[in-house]
Amino acid sequence: MRLSRSQEIYKEALTWLPGGVNSPVRAFKSVGGSPVVMAKGKGPRIWDADGNSYIDYVASWGPLILGHAHPEVVEAVCVAAEKGTSFGALTDMEVKMAKQVVDAVPSMEMVRFVNSGTEATMSAIRLARGVTGRSKIVKFEGCYHGHVDYLLAKAGSGVLTFALPGTPGVPESFTAETLIARFNDLSSVEELFDKNRDQIAAVILEPIMCNAGVILPEPGFLEGLREITKKNNALLIFDEVITGFRVAYGGAQELYGITPDLTCLGKIIGGGLPVGAYGGRRDLMEQVAPVGDVYQAGTLSGNPLAMAAGSKTLEILARPGTYQRLEELGAKAEVSIKGVLDEHGVKATLNRVGSVMCLFFTHSPVKSYQDALTSNTDLYAAYFWKMLENGVYLAPSQFEAAFISCVHGDQELEETVRAIERSIEALKKDNLL
Repeated sequence: MRLSRSQEIYKEALTWLPGGVNSPVRAFKSVGGSPVVMAKGKGPRIWDADGNSYIDYVASWGPLILGHAHPEVVEAVCVAAEKGTSFGALTDMEVKMAKQVVDAVPSMEMVRFVNSGTEATMSAIRLARGVTGRSKIVKFEGCYHGHVDYLLAKAGSGVLTFALPGTPGVPESFTAETLIARFNDLSSVEELFDKNRDQIAAVILEPIMCNAGVILPEPGFLEGLREITKKNNALLIFDEVITGFRVAYGGAQELYGITPDLTCLGKIIGGGLPVGAYGGRRDLMEQVAPVGDVYQAGTLSGNPLAMAAGSKTLEILARPGTYQRLEELGAKAEVSIKGVLDEHGVKATLNRVGSVMCLFFTHSPVKSYQDALTSNTDLYAAYFWKMLENGVYLAPSQFEAAFISCVHGDQELEETVRAIERSIEALKKDNLL
């Protein structure tokens, strides 16, 4: 596989960008080698700077549920751009988009748009602290909520990929108010509330973990969190930056029937452009400035391009049969992949919900952050490169998710299964399996 142009571009990038990238996982440190530089995408496929084509399961880390360059989304962005890219003033598209989000997400009565998932989680926690008058926050091992200082303790995504317990530059005092619980372990949450009575403002979590691979909530776990937070007058915050509009139109809270107090969104609601949002009950959201005293602002929040792309994306997703089709694709992929693994005697665990999944190279079920850490990351790295050589682009880290889009079809799934077969055979030949 020729990657000479990618290597040339990356070498130049190292001069101007820290590590040659603008987000750490893109640097391929977890899988070795230098990054593949992407040039274009269309539908379920992407092409790199050397012209190699891949079936894409990264989907810009989740947002591209309609695939690359969906014609209706592209048209919506072009129409919006011709009218002006930003005004720093209210536009009707923000109101339209807000209505779409509120209509879709069960817990939301009002929403505030921001520019990233990080801004969304940061703002939601500020609001929780403001309305409760409490300072402590409970988060879970392996859940990643953006690069907010006090949320990087025991985080997933890039922090987990690089085996960092946190990050330099964050004073210990910043994380002193962050309490760590174990996912799928209600007793660990109850213990924290017992030891910190009337001090905890909120519990924040990904209702489905997607930043330590994909880890599903055990039956009763989310229900238990809802009960514990209500009993202790604390807020429950769902970080649905990844799961929102991905696992169901109303997100994981629709799928599992749990109503959090606040919800954080991102990725899909921008249709491929930078965006974030947080929202919840009206009485809570009316504590946000300018109505209330909890301050939060952003020059490009709700900008016309992101709102246009997001609005059109949600409009398309709301069409009948969309999520049934995604579930069918995901289920077919799961059965096919497990079939290949079983046929070749490969011990691995595949976790899936809807169109999001993760293949862990571990012999045991993965139900927690600690379970995920048992994965053979060296084997995943070798598998990643074999799959790349066979025309399939996966996340360059064991601890990330794979995403199926609405435009993946039977042909792409069949090609992917053949790529897995060839990759496993090559790994066996190299005595790596």
